[in-house]
Amino acid sequence: MAFVKRQAPDDLTITQDKRENERDFQGLLLELNSPDVTVRRWAVRDLMQIPESSPFLVTRLGFEENISVRAGILNSLAHLGDNVAIAGLVSCLRSEDAALRNEAIDVLKEVPDKVEPIMSNLLTDLDSDVRIFAVNILESLRHYNVEQWLIEVIEKDPHINVCATALDLLSEVGTEKSIPALTQLKARFEDEPYICFSTDLALKRIIEGS
Repeated sequence: MAFVKRQAPDDLTITQDKRENERDFQGLLLELNSPDVTVRRWAVRDLMQIPESSPFLVTRLGFEENISVRAGILNSLAHLGDNVAIAGLVSCLRSEDAALRNEAIDVLKEVPDKVEPIMSNLLTDLDSDVRIFAVNILESLRHYNVEQWLIEVIEKDPHINVCATALDLLSEVGTEKSIPALTQLKARFEDEPYICFSTDLALKRIIEGS
């Protein structure tokens, strides 16, 4: 008699079956550190619904190497949106991993109401790179104070690259309110061709559009 060998269900099916069972917070935390990528991915998604998860997700983010799990953690932190979660996302701006930095910037752009209270601190951070990333976040931050934040950057920030990044955005969103600061910026960096050229373009757009 011939016997037909039964095929074992694949890992995803097993994981989905497990996920259908009720799992408590501690069980999810154990699965968050599972060697199985699929198990970690499901754990991240389920932990999104538990407010107490933020510090554990931030910790896992610090050494998670799988791209899909890392993306899930970032999205879960944005969804949770508490102080610990947002601080964890902001900490990614200081990472040496360029991909992680860019992913965090994209996620922070999607939660403007969570970023708005800390934007002033980001724009005055001691690290000029963080200040540049903060300006990049402003690009999609739908907030009434965006122009004023950019004005303060080009008025006060000593780093030319930070000012240049703010200038690029201000040339798109600036109004007559920005004219004094733009004029001052050109005078402050009068020996920098890019600043002078971009400032002239911004001023021309504002004046012609007013």
